[in-house]
Amino acid sequence: WNEPNLAREWSGFQPDPAGYVELLKACYIGIKTADPDAIVISAGLAPTGNGLPEAMPDADYLVALYEAGASPYFDVLGVHAPGFKYPPEMSPAEVADDTGGHRFFCFRHVEDLRDIMVHYGDGHKQIAVLEMGWTIDPIHPNYAWFAVTPEQQADYLVRAFAYAKANWQPWIGLMTVISIADPSWTENDEQYWWAITEPGWPETRVRPAYEALRDMEK
Repeated sequence: WNEPNLAREWSGFQPDPAGYVELLKACYIGIKTADPDAIVISAGLAPTGNGLPEAMPDADYLVALYEAGASPYFDVLGVHAPGFKYPPEMSPAEVADDTGGHRFFCFRHVEDLRDIMVHYGDGHKQIAVLEMGWTIDPIHPNYAWFAVTPEQQADYLVRAFAYAKANWQPWIGLMTVISIADPSWTENDEQYWWAITEPGWPETRVRPAYEALRDMEK
């Protein structure tokens, strides 16, 4: 699943952590029955400050998942970590000072979710960042206010991996950059502006972020 803490990703219904736990449990049992060695990652949660009925903040939703008994039914916690307009090293506390108290507007909001995991006894599990990135969108009002330049996008992505390597081991696992562009995307699609490549087929055209990630120290 994806972003079940948003109504638009939960079939239009109000987000329901207990309902998601039931889905997660059924999937976990089915997957492990078929392949005991499979790794089950919970759905990536969307950072948001919006409340019910349209959304639940990811931290609140995660607490509700644990309270509903989710812990036995995932091996790795899935999260989303967009950086918004801030550099990857900026702490949630610093960002909150700049955004009226909202800690989620930064890459390092992952650390808030990690604290919840530890509180509920899941400190031995890893986190998988299923979506991360910075948008360069100058068009869509919901995204343009936190857009960065292509050069900043490249720099911040490389620095995000470096920060995670230096500060989040051993609990950080998979980190997935959004994204390789779909050939059908145009400037009218908000996804177009998060991508590290340009749409097109069969020609491959890359953006500075692609080159920076390709060339960074692995």
